[in-house]
Amino acid sequence: MNCDYYMEEKVLPPSSLEGKVKETVHNAFWDHLKEQLSATPPDFSCALELLKEIKEILLSLLLPRQNRLRTEIEEALDTDLLKQEAEHGALKVLYLSKYVLNMMALLCAPLRDEAVQKLENITDPVWLLRGIFQVLGLMKMDMVNYTIQSLQPHLQEHSIQYERAKFQELLNKQPSLLNHTTKWLTQAAADLTMSPPTCPDTSDSSSLAGPSPNEATNNSEPLSPTMVLCQGFLNLLLWDPENEEFPETLLMDRTRLQELKSQLHQLTIMASVLLVASSFSGSVLFGSPQFVDKLKRITKSLLEDFHSRPEEAILTVSEQVSQEIHQSLKNMGLVALSSDNTASLMGQLQNIAKKENCVHSVIDQRIRLFLKCCLVLGVQRSLLDLPGGLTLIEAELAELGQKFVNLTHHNQQVFGPYYTEILETLISPTQALETKVESV
Repeated sequence: MNCDYYMEEKVLPPSSLEGKVKETVHNAFWDHLKEQLSATPPDFSCALELLKEIKEILLSLLLPRQNRLRTEIEEALDTDLLKQEAEHGALKVLYLSKYVLNMMALLCAPLRDEAVQKLENITDPVWLLRGIFQVLGLMKMDMVNYTIQSLQPHLQEHSIQYERAKFQELLNKQPSLLNHTTKWLTQAAADLTMSPPTCPDTSDSSSLAGPSPNEATNNSEPLSPTMVLCQGFLNLLLWDPENEEFPETLLMDRTRLQELKSQLHQLTIMASVLLVASSFSGSVLFGSPQFVDKLKRITKSLLEDFHSRPEEAILTVSEQVSQEIHQSLKNMGLVALSSDNTASLMGQLQNIAKKENCVHSVIDQRIRLFLKCCLVLGVQRSLLDLPGGLTLIEAELAELGQKFVNLTHHNQQVFGPYYTEILETLISPTQALETKVESV
């Protein structure tokens, strides 16, 4: 049997055909190895291949400065020496395996200490080698993850510089390339002068409440470049697909922004459904996390076809949610929904799909307020004081907020100098609170 079949790095579902075939092949290999080592005299051909592979993996786990360990491994698992020992029937597989275990204990991450320790109790050489390969596979992944994390800041900085340089090349050829971006930021600045700030800035986070409508019309607060840019990013989540004047600096992110917009809409519907449903079922049902999670799963699943069949989708949601509430109340020995209450609940749930619906409108505004706070304060701080009606979707909001922050942060790192130059023309020196666009 070919010794190349022993590697077990690809994890497949045990029930899949490919998984079953792979498991059968692996078991056959290890059975073959056992037969070789049990023969008289022992056949070490496959064992040598395994030890050679183990040596290469151990060396790959070393850092450049670990020269002493490199020399030690090279000497202890010297291929030529092991081959000579095998030819004379003196290859000590179990002894070498124990040496490998000691080396693994030195090189593994703390997360793998327990797995390595469990291998120390195995005395059968075949089972020990099999366990060694399984844990070495995990250690290889640990090293890959460590390398990626170490290189990430350098890769990110290189990506930022590369994207900016490529855009500058295009800008040199097309001086009008920032026209749509300028128009986008101009509109954001105009939006801020027409409406009150709805999220505190970083210097005053004591309250999320904005001024009264009368104060808003006479809002004399100076414009902040960072707040203008935040407003611009938020406006992208309201972008009309028919509007082709999309900011040039965000064209590469347009698809991802559309996905975030869809996710925001789905969360608006979900939170609205939960808010309406809670008013009919009371605190008993909604005090159960399991019940709330079940309603969320039902709503999310049924909303997948919302864009293509909105009326049918929301009708199905209203039916399923009403039925779930009715049945859960009965199961708990509580008064079930009357026919009138059921009809009222279904009617209110179906109206949620309409953007002019008051519940839909309020929840939508509050989610956008949360996203604005995420840009200004960060996701974790924004989660500490969620607007009413959003606490039941806290986990989903955290995910959406982090995606939005990550996207806008990277875009701002790349195109910040261009944004600063544009904003300097929109905000007079006496108004500006900042001299350049800062990272949000």
